[in-house]
Amino acid sequence: MTVRTPQVWLPAQFADLTDLPPGLEYARWDGRSAYPSDPAEVEFYVPPLTKDIDVVGRPLPRMTRLRAVQALSSGTDELRAELDRLPHPVTLCNAGAAPAPSTAELALTLILASLRGIPESVRAQDGGAWRPEVFRSLYGRSVLIVGHGAVGSALEELLVPFGCAVTRVAGADRDAPRGPVRSAAHLPGLVADADVVVLSVPLTPQTRRLFDAGLLARMKDGALLVNVARGAAVDTDALLKETHEGRLRAALDVTDPEPLPPGHPLRETPGVLITPHVGAFTSSLWPRLEQLVRHQLSRFAAGEELENVVPR
Repeated sequence: MTVRTPQVWLPAQFADLTDLPPGLEYARWDGRSAYPSDPAEVEFYVPPLTKDIDVVGRPLPRMTRLRAVQALSSGTDELRAELDRLPHPVTLCNAGAAPAPSTAELALTLILASLRGIPESVRAQDGGAWRPEVFRSLYGRSVLIVGHGAVGSALEELLVPFGCAVTRVAGADRDAPRGPVRSAAHLPGLVADADVVVLSVPLTPQTRRLFDAGLLARMKDGALLVNVARGAAVDTDALLKETHEGRLRAALDVTDPEPLPPGHPLRETPGVLITPHVGAFTSSLWPRLEQLVRHQLSRFAAGEELENVVPR
């Protein structure tokens, strides 16, 4: 009897990935060219690192032996929906803490850039103007982190030198190394006291438009909203109203819709800083992703339970 060797598809970006566990057969796919092998034989799929879900999902209906998918991002809402359409169960794993350092770094960058008026200075530079102003400091500010997982806790560590008063919010009350985490039920009262609110929640039915008109209205005048989670965690129309009136500022790595269309009013609203969903994507991400994939494949080859499994 012929013994099948489990097949694994890796993204072409991992062309130099070495020290892979034995007992598995590997192929690499870039998401554009022809399939490197028969998708029906693939049991472990690491999709190409792209935000185009059509590319990621294209081979899935043909992967009839698929047992596990290892995403290279923390957010898996679109991929989860693709897998839910398959006729057989598939284990989905996210990237766990791998993107957290880079995403937390960008969150801090957005906070500092917005508070210190960097966008205003860049526009003045582009216009040939010299406009010294006094902007706010992060030192001693109250920061509310909504979503205290890998990204939220990494951001809190980066905030330590600034002496911020940090309040933590997650799905349920619990203790964390630096203090208590409050449940989301406390948000209406907590947002009113925060100078900076940072969103780092996964997108779920509970967090979709979590920051709606009512919750945004409870934020203090002049507060800064930072979103490194998912654009749909915020009601865009409500945020536009608050920022257009100048009552709130916003720094967004994610938007709804995304990509943000040319001419969208968020692009022109004073006090709004936007980056194009690049939070996790730094040079330091790749080694962490390679380590993650190597570790998960070792567990898969040994028949052990995978880590970072997404509840479905």
